[in-house]
Amino acid sequence: MNLQQHENRDDMKVWLSQAEVDQLLEAAGSPQQRIAFALGAHCGLRSHEVLDVAPENIVDTDAGTMLRVWHGKGDKFRETPVPPDLATTIETVDGYRDDPSSASLVEISSTRSLRRWVRSVADELYDETGNAGWDHLGFHDLRRTWATALASEDVDPLLVCDWGGWNDLETFLEHYRGSFSPEAQQRERGKVAWL
Repeated sequence: MNLQQHENRDDMKVWLSQAEVDQLLEAAGSPQQRIAFALGAHCGLRSHEVLDVAPENIVDTDAGTMLRVWHGKGDKFRETPVPPDLATTIETVDGYRDDPSSASLVEISSTRSLRRWVRSVADELYDETGNAGWDHLGFHDLRRTWATALASEDVDPLLVCDWGGWNDLETFLEHYRGSFSPEAQQRERGKVAWL
């Protein structure tokens, strides 16, 4: 877990390792929570975008399976990749519920409730692990983690901007991409025998 002080606030920015993302998803209290957290950590969705995701938004394209975000920031449309396991989970949930495929997957209606879900699970993980970094985790940190994970895998930053709905590379680099993901740091430390 990487932490960095916000410039104009007292709280911290958090970047989770992929193992910590897995911990968060495993600790989710319900399938809806797990899906909501995965949409942030594996698709880079903002909290308000998560509330609008419906199964019909998962589409197969020439670029692979994508999630259509119809009303992103500034009400802008974009498509972002969705991992196969998450797409399968969404399709499975859709098959078992009574709501139409056009209905939102997450039954809560406010970003405040979504933030409470993250806070509750993060508090449990803090109690379980003793890692004080969990005390700083917010929903937006999942989007930050997603962007940094893509950058660590050398995905073209302009494509990350497109998938994440950022207007320009400067905003992405300044606010979202971490210095290096925990995985990238570990990989580079492995190159030095005495570390």
